[in-house]
Amino acid sequence: MLALSLSLTIIDGTPAKPLEQVSVAKITTDSLYNSHVNNLYNEINLEYTGLSQAVFEKALTGYYNLKKSGKVSEDKSILSIADFDKNSTQKRLWIIDLDKKKLILNTWVAHGQRSGADKATRFSNSSDSFQSSIGFYLTAEVYRGQHGRSLRLDGMDEGFNSNARRRSIVVHGADYVSQGTINALGRLGRSQGCPAVPAELSNLVINTIEGKTVLFINVTDQRYTSRYLDEHMAAVFASNFDQQDTTSYQDSTLNI
Repeated sequence: MLALSLSLTIIDGTPAKPLEQVSVAKITTDSLYNSHVNNLYNEINLEYTGLSQAVFEKALTGYYNLKKSGKVSEDKSILSIADFDKNSTQKRLWIIDLDKKKLILNTWVAHGQRSGADKATRFSNSSDSFQSSIGFYLTAEVYRGQHGRSLRLDGMDEGFNSNARRRSIVVHGADYVSQGTINALGRLGRSQGCPAVPAELSNLVINTIEGKTVLFINVTDQRYTSRYLDEHMAAVFASNFDQQDTTSYQDSTLNI
């Protein structure tokens, strides 16, 4: 019979994948993706800036999945990460060019008045909460408002930041995001929920990240979920990793 001539095992009527197919699938998705994340993190020297690899991996995964959905700019490879696990006195905003494998900026970023003092511990998606919202955003259009030149944000995570535009959660410069404020108060000043940046850097930040790039505001919160944190989907999309990543992973497997 033809079925007996195939090197497959049939269990309850379901053909099992050949072992070599299973191994290749595993390498080209989960293992290769982990290798890619690790290599990129190391090449940009992010460890020395205080950004944890776990947070970087979450942000990068969301970036790939948002790009897969067609929502992200084709002209920019910018990923911005604000890690609100860190105190406001720390430079907890990173702006990264993924294609160039380059850290563009690492600076302060404020959280909302009612999210906490030096550390942000409370978050909301509601209007007039004066709290920050966590999750993935896409940057939108630039406009001039009460804080001067500002950048609108669209929240991508339903229930966590999806009301960002309605709440006027935007990137803008603020004098209270400065070393002077830290010296005076022992913490940064706080916003009404916006990720405010140093006034003298606001134009650089806005010019760099405007136009459908990804901003991820991280908090370690067991309640936070996002459709964009699916690593398998990100790995499939990012399967065209560069040859160096592939070679490096293969070399490491040969040395086991």
